[in-house]
Amino acid sequence: MNVDPQNEPSGALTIRTLAMPADTNPAGDIFGGWVMSQMDIAGAIAAVERVRGRVVTVAVDSMTFIAPVKVGDVLCVYTAIERVGTTSITIAVEAWARRNRLADRVKVTDGRFVYVALGEDGGKRAIPAV
Repeated sequence: MNVDPQNEPSGALTIRTLAMPADTNPAGDIFGGWVMSQMDIAGAIAAVERVRGRVVTVAVDSMTFIAPVKVGDVLCVYTAIERVGTTSITIAVEAWARRNRLADRVKVTDGRFVYVALGEDGGKRAIPAV
């Protein structure tokens, strides 16, 4: 793989998907909203596994777009639990693009997503201890 060892993804690979032409803006780049959606899905997967139940996104604490995603890139989204509170969980999310479906990859976006655990009634619930 043609990757700088000091610039490796952090966390667990949670989603891998192909950027398609239908997801582009007029300039031919993939919409940032599409990338953000994939990151939110990945973050929610990680949050659900940790809280052992339903979650909802309540905030995106930060998000930085570093490089564009192009049609044909494989978007790889990595997640890591950053903080677990009483009812909320913060997930660090990184998106990396594998250009032309090859081994070369570049970090394209990172962010921090906050989710709240929900109970059967749809209200907040305490997150169980590990």
